[in-house]
Amino acid sequence: MIFVLLGTTWLAANSAYAQTYPSKPIRFVLNVSVGVLSDIVMRVGVVELARQMGQPWVIENRQGGNFVPGATACKNSAPDGYTVCLVNEQAMSLNPHIISTLPYDPDKDFKPITNLYVQVSGVAAASQLAANSIGELRQMGAAKSGAMNFATLGPGTTQDILRQWMNRNWKTEFVGVPYKGMNVILNAIVAGESSLTQTSLGSAGPYLSGGKVKLLAVNSAKRLPKLPKVPTFSEVGLGEFIDVQGRFWWGLVAPAGVPDSIIQRLNVEFHRLFREPKFAELVDSQFLDSVVGTPEQFAAFLKTDRERARQVVKIFNVPRQ
Repeated sequence: MIFVLLGTTWLAANSAYAQTYPSKPIRFVLNVSVGVLSDIVMRVGVVELARQMGQPWVIENRQGGNFVPGATACKNSAPDGYTVCLVNEQAMSLNPHIISTLPYDPDKDFKPITNLYVQVSGVAAASQLAANSIGELRQMGAAKSGAMNFATLGPGTTQDILRQWMNRNWKTEFVGVPYKGMNVILNAIVAGESSLTQTSLGSAGPYLSGGKVKLLAVNSAKRLPKLPKVPTFSEVGLGEFIDVQGRFWWGLVAPAGVPDSIIQRLNVEFHRLFREPKFAELVDSQFLDSVVGTPEQFAAFLKTDRERARQVVKIFNVPRQ
């Protein structure tokens, strides 16, 4: 009887809390630097979210370090529903297999809200680079062994795994050079510090339109209508890498312990956001595919993607940090 009463009391309090939520601004922790694609998209999104929910969303950028700072800040936040966090495949799937002293447990320290979108990525190079195709890049890499830098977001990141895949399969020696953000990487490529990278097309957009960076291939099922001359990974012999790496994805979590009713409310609000015509148009224009779903679907996806990442680490013998 006591247990029943306690359970009823808890449910009633939880329901009442959800009905008054949100009653103050919501902190939105982004694990990226200011000005990169996900930051730009989410800054537009929070304007609509504030209108929908009646409270402002305050963005806090926690970038760098294999996306560890953002996830750690999320884990250490109060589980009251007033901290929402952006995460990706690096933070949630790869890091558990490559960082020995990871300060968070992706399975226990967070509560999934929803997946958000996957990015179309591509192999990008400086416009002045002599190679104008993947084939020419391969030949150049073999001829200039150890003399070409491949910009990454750190050891074991998705860019670094592509670099290793190329080195292993092409018999090249692209040198991995880590940077703290994709905007920093693209600026380094323009400046000639690095020769190439793998980046989302949305992040590379301004550099592409300005003629400072060129795309040699895109990670998509078919050629993109906006970039009909750029071949797909499969067309240029990178199809095997797609199967290994998967696609860049981004999603939302909250600290473990947030009431289910709040998680559901946040899920509903992000569904509304991605259906809003102007925001949906922005998402499409940035080469993003919306994959918003339920908390349960995202939780299941996280488990399977973490296993995929484990296989990637095993295949490429990625050292633990």
